[in-house]
Amino acid sequence: MDRLMEILEELRPDVDFENETGLIKDGILDSFDIVALVGELNDEFDIEIKPSDLVPDNFNSAKAMYALVEKLMDE
Repeated sequence: MDRLMEILEELRPDVDFENETGLIKDGILDSFDIVALVGELNDEFDIEIKPSDLVPDNFNSAKAMYALVEKLMDE
């Protein structure tokens, strides 16, 4: 989770990722942020985030993103 938080803070230092739960729903992260984030997560964690994984529920919070990363690492 620490590395995920570092990646998120590098991407958008202005966002409180520890407490925010509506990153997509509230428009805090835009499509460019998600594209950059997916590439970074794929590289860092050696996973493949597929188009079917690109749903708001997987990206609304750091906790949800971490759950997705863990799930994909287990596959």
